[in-house]
Amino acid sequence: MLDIQFIRKNVDAVKEAARMKGIDVDIDRLIHVDNERRSLIQAVERLKHERNENSKRVKSLAGEEKTKLIERTRAIGEEIKALEGRLDAVLAEWRALMLRVPNVPSPDTPIGTSEEDNVEIRRVGTPPAFSFPPKNHIELMTLHGMVDVERGVKVAGSRSYYLIGDGLRLHLAVQQLALDLLAERGFTPMAVPVLVNGFALEGTGYFPLGEEQAYHCETDDKYLIGTAEVSLAAYHYDEILREEELPKRYVGVSECFRREVGSAGRDTFGLYRVHQFSKVEQVIIGPNDEAMSRRLHDELLENAELILQRLELPYRVVQVCTGEMGQGQVRKHDIETWMPSRGGYGETHSCSTFHDFQARRLKLRYRKADGSLAYCHTLNNTAIASPRILIALVENHQQEDGSIRIPEALRPYMGGRVFIGR
Repeated sequence: MLDIQFIRKNVDAVKEAARMKGIDVDIDRLIHVDNERRSLIQAVERLKHERNENSKRVKSLAGEEKTKLIERTRAIGEEIKALEGRLDAVLAEWRALMLRVPNVPSPDTPIGTSEEDNVEIRRVGTPPAFSFPPKNHIELMTLHGMVDVERGVKVAGSRSYYLIGDGLRLHLAVQQLALDLLAERGFTPMAVPVLVNGFALEGTGYFPLGEEQAYHCETDDKYLIGTAEVSLAAYHYDEILREEELPKRYVGVSECFRREVGSAGRDTFGLYRVHQFSKVEQVIIGPNDEAMSRRLHDELLENAELILQRLELPYRVVQVCTGEMGQGQVRKHDIETWMPSRGGYGETHSCSTFHDFQARRLKLRYRKADGSLAYCHTLNNTAIASPRILIALVENHQQEDGSIRIPEALRPYMGGRVFIGR
C-alpha cells in the first residue's frame, strides 16, 4: 500500500497508474473517505480530551455544578461511542480502498497494454539450428521415462504430472545449482512455509486483487503460496530491523501452487503452465533508498542470468510495460528463455522492485542511524522455476539420436553424466 500523504499529494499520478495497470479503484472516493476518517478521528480525540479534563475537574466541584459536569461527561461517552461506530465503518472502507491502490511505475517503464509492448533490453546466446526435426519436451521426456502426464491427470486432474527418474534428477539438479550459486553470492538459503495465513498474501500484494488464484484451505483459513516470495517477505512481519543489517538477501525453496484462473487455452501444452511447481526465489529487503534499490534490482537480474548462462540456454531480457505490471511493482524485468517447441522465447523469470509497497502492508521497518524509523524496500526475482525450465533444457540440448546433453554445470548434480539417453 502507498502512504496516504503521497496519494493526496499525487492524485493525478496515482489515478494514471491505476489506469495504466488496469486496476479498478476510485481515488476520488478514497480522498473523500480519508477526509471523513480524519474528521472523525479529530472529533473523537477532542471529546476524549474534554472527558479527561472533566474527570480531573469533577473532584474539585460540589453540588449542582458537579452533577452537571458528571452528566456532561456521561453524554460525552455516548457521543464517543457513536462516533467510534461511524469511524469503524469508515476505516473499513478506507482500508479496502487503500489495498486496491497501485504503486506508481518508474519513469523509465514502457507504456503499454500487453506483452507486445514490453521492450527488449538484450539477447544472450543463439537459439540452436537443428539439422534434424526436433522433438518437443513431452516427446523427449516420455522417450526417456522422465515424465508421465497421463497418470498425473488421472490422479490429480488437468495440468498435473509425475516427474520420474532423470526427470526428477534434472528437476532437483537445476534447483541445487541455483541454490549453490546464490549462496556463493551472499544469500541465506531457507526452506519456507507453503501454507500461510492470509496476512502474508495481503502483505505481499497478492490479496485482494489476486485472491482467485490461490488455493484456500477453508477449514484452517490458510492458503497455499504461489511463490516463496510470500513467505520470505513476510519473514520479518511487524519487526523493526537495524539499518546496518540491510540489505538482507534471502533465497527460498518451496513447492508453489496456482489455480491459473483465466488461463484456459493459454500455454496449456506440456509443462509450461501447471498448478504445482517448484521454485528457488530470491528476495532482498533493503533500505528506503531509490538508488540502492535500482542497484539491487540489477543484482537480482544478474544472478538469474548467470544461472541461465551456466545452463547454456539462450535468453532475452525485456523491460515489462505498465499494462503487464502487478499492482505493487515499480519496475519489472522478465527473462524469457528460448523454447524450440514454442518457436520463441517463454518467460522463466520475473524481477520486481516494490519500494515500500509491501513493507507498509507488512509493517516492516528499520531504525536509521539518526534514530528515526523508515519502511524498508523489497525486491524479488526468480532464481529457477521447474518444471518450466526443463522445457528449455531438454529441447535446446537434444541431440539427433534423441539423447539430451547435460550442460557442464549440471553434471556434478547428475552423477557426472554427460547425456541422458546414452
